[in-house]
Amino acid sequence: MSIEQQIQEQREENRLIVSELLADGSEPDAEYIIEHHFVSHNFDRLEKVAVEAFKLGYEVNDAEELELEDGRVVYCFDAVSNHRLDLELLDKACEQLLQLATKQKVEYEGWGTYFIGDDVEAEQKETLH
Repeated sequence: MSIEQQIQEQREENRLIVSELLADGSEPDAEYIIEHHFVSHNFDRLEKVAVEAFKLGYEVNDAEELELEDGRVVYCFDAVSNHRLDLELLDKACEQLLQLATKQKVEYEGWGTYFIGDDVEAEQKETLH
């Protein structure tokens, strides 16, 4: 799939996530913790993405090592930002991070956040991609 197709699919996903959160009653003007997810079998490539994401202003979590069901090992981390559920900001961030991931040959697995509101338990409204 081309980078343009990936960007378009991610934009559609952005709209779906935001609309579902707002439809469920999440606060439209709240500041959200946005976690962009990356994964790779190659730690060095993933580390390069983490460094670049940090330079772009993201808070970068420490990489974690996970063993898959088939025994293979992958590494993952989140690049975190805080802002409203503004589609323009989300689209720009996703495009930038998708291009960075593509350049380093790692997987960008989308973003996630959590429901913000007081009428439903947060665990019920978790919306992670």
